[in-house]
Amino acid sequence: MAVPKKRTSKSKRDSRKAVWKRKAAVHAQRAISLGKSILTGNNSGFVYPLAEEAEEEE
Repeated sequence: MAVPKKRTSKSKRDSRKAVWKRKAAVHAQRAISLGKSILTGNNSGFVYPLAEEAEEEE
């Protein structure tokens, strides 16, 4: 006969939610940092061929 599963505790639920939110915050911070580095031109780990595209159009 089917038996209902045990209920997850609030602390475990909150812990999982906190981990998920922390991962999202880290990824958002990295995206902002990458965007700022692209705008300032100090990017080294991201290929952004803006100058080549401008030369090809002219």
